[in-house]
Amino acid sequence: MNWLHENPHGSLGEYRAALAGAPSTRKAAPSTSTLAWLLARYRETTEWSELSPVTRRRRDNIFHGILGTAGDEPYARITEDTIMAGKARRVATPHQARHFLDAMRGLFRWAKKAGLVKADPTAGVGNPKRKGGDGFVAWTEEHVAAYEERWPVGTRQRVWLDVLLYTGLRRGDVVRIGRQHVRDGVASIKTEKSGFQTEVTLPILPVLARTLEAGPCGDLAFVCGERGQPLTKESFGNLFREACRAAGVPGSAHGVRKIAATRAADNGATEAQLMAIFGWTDPKMAAHYTRTANRKRLAATAIELLNAKGTSIPSPDYPVRESGRKAK
Repeated sequence: MNWLHENPHGSLGEYRAALAGAPSTRKAAPSTSTLAWLLARYRETTEWSELSPVTRRRRDNIFHGILGTAGDEPYARITEDTIMAGKARRVATPHQARHFLDAMRGLFRWAKKAGLVKADPTAGVGNPKRKGGDGFVAWTEEHVAAYEERWPVGTRQRVWLDVLLYTGLRRGDVVRIGRQHVRDGVASIKTEKSGFQTEVTLPILPVLARTLEAGPCGDLAFVCGERGQPLTKESFGNLFREACRAAGVPGSAHGVRKIAATRAADNGATEAQLMAIFGWTDPKMAAHYTRTANRKRLAATAIELLNAKGTSIPSPDYPVRESGRKAK
């Protein structure tokens, strides 16, 4: 059997080198027991292909670093302590630590389901605590009013805000939604973050319909650039930040999503309704907004109790004189 039959995937350069007797520079395939092999198999699965392009790119960057330091290690030897150590090395950057955990969870949950490991070493590892603050600055009604004053209906910047505010979509879906998603006044779109598996159905509110009618909008997406061109979520994020800066408000599309959720919860939306609107699959986020709204309602009604007048009844075993001192 000749070299080409033994190496069907070899390059022409490698074939010529073999004829000249030069040593092969091809890297051997990773052993089936190594982490590199496990990662290669994971990338061939539907679990991997169903992730959004952004998530795959982020996790690929994480896996690239892991392969450089532990690619030849047996994946069966990776334990909870190993995962905890990886998390600890990234403790200074909680977002990186979270992305590391998400990547390893995806890998080992699939490996366990496929019968390649007996236990998931990420199962007992908690998420890193967030740094002080509540993430992106949530917009207030004053922020909305300031933006609307700076960017009236008829500007593309106003289209940007109203699509964000009256759909509750993330910016990755905001740059995709367009007339093709709307039928009989109802928009339906599969969300990017869920790997296009979760569909949200959103009636187009009259206030949004008026803004879209005035435009300007793109051909394939409502949100567009100066020349009507479609935008990536990154370029849209930058342009929206500039529009916010011009209006003197916090420059975050996610901040708008927060006030949209706050509005819905304050107006009585249930956790199930919030999950349906915002495409959340975990009820924890919806519960956060409903708890906050419920506290506001309770405080509004309970505050009157501070003004309630009445006569307190002293305890029978604690008689009190008119002076307020305990009787002897």
